[in-house]
Amino acid sequence: MAEHHFYLKADWPGGRNSEGYIEAGNLQTKISIPPEMDGPGVGTNPDEMLLGAAATCYIITLAAMIERAGLPLQEMSHESEGIVDVTNGVFTYKKIIHKPTVVLKSEATNEEYSSLEKLVKKAETSCMISRAIQGNVEIELEATIH
Repeated sequence: MAEHHFYLKADWPGGRNSEGYIEAGNLQTKISIPPEMDGPGVGTNPDEMLLGAAATCYIITLAAMIERAGLPLQEMSHESEGIVDVTNGVFTYKKIIHKPTVVLKSEATNEEYSSLEKLVKKAETSCMISRAIQGNVEIELEATIH
């Protein structure tokens, strides 16, 4: 069994509305609480990072699946939306909505489009970040296929 280890170093100077800094490989950025949660809004925040992890994991997983299937990919883009619920002062990451757009080349067959539709759905359950948050954060898929 292979294991991969990832490391993050965080500097945080003080209280709730401070500005910190994180380093994790190529991820190097300031961090703080977002303005939507009455923070200073400097750099990124945990909400954006969780959304970013889920979105990039999904799109990279989908790209790998499309490549392995030999589908004639023309282009692909992706947007995601994260929804945080605040009930009685408790913040809960409620839902992530993935919105991939996948365009196959004009010579794509109906069978290839059918295969793509399956892969778009399968990528979500195959992504390790989705599996990590499964049961805690709802994942919704709104795909556009051309």
